[in-house]
Amino acid sequence: MKRIGLYFGTFNPIHIGHLIIANHMVEFSDLDEVWFVITPRSPFKTKQTLLDDHHRYQMVFEAVKEYPKLKPSKIEFDLPQPNYTIDTLVRLDEKYGDGNIFSLLMGEDNLKGFHKWKNYEAILENYTLYVYPRISNGAVENRFKEHPKIHHIDAPVMEISSTFIRKSHNMGKNVRPLLPETVWVYMDEMNFYR
Repeated sequence: MKRIGLYFGTFNPIHIGHLIIANHMVEFSDLDEVWFVITPRSPFKTKQTLLDDHHRYQMVFEAVKEYPKLKPSKIEFDLPQPNYTIDTLVRLDEKYGDGNIFSLLMGEDNLKGFHKWKNYEAILENYTLYVYPRISNGAVENRFKEHPKIHHIDAPVMEISSTFIRKSHNMGKNVRPLLPETVWVYMDEMNFYR
């Protein structure tokens, strides 16, 4: 059985923080692979600032191609929008469930609002959550603190954001060190976020 961690996000763009977290999870937990699930549209975000799905997939592909344990996934591209995590998990189990055990990766800040997710009880019943630390205010709900399906992983705290990268790049700032080189090249050639 292969244990696969699912790292959901718009990855608009993917940056070194995403790679560091994903690589840490696959190297320092019992996960065998991490799949970057590129979200066409989050129920909690507006689509206005999102690059086309194909371009964000290509940037993730470029970022992880040298890392055999990290994979891009466009499983959500064909699901009805807006899509919810539980629907994606069901589709992944239908399509790749033989021989694979899926888990979710999430930042501690997302765990605070996890009780608002559609069918969060079913997610916790059937899947494991791997939570990495984030600098944030407020406490995680008590029901999630000692939950047997929630594993807190002592990963590096990454406070790089795609929003910061987009805004800074648009202002003419040099954001190249915050991106995998292959992503920077693709982004620059396509003239994104200017």
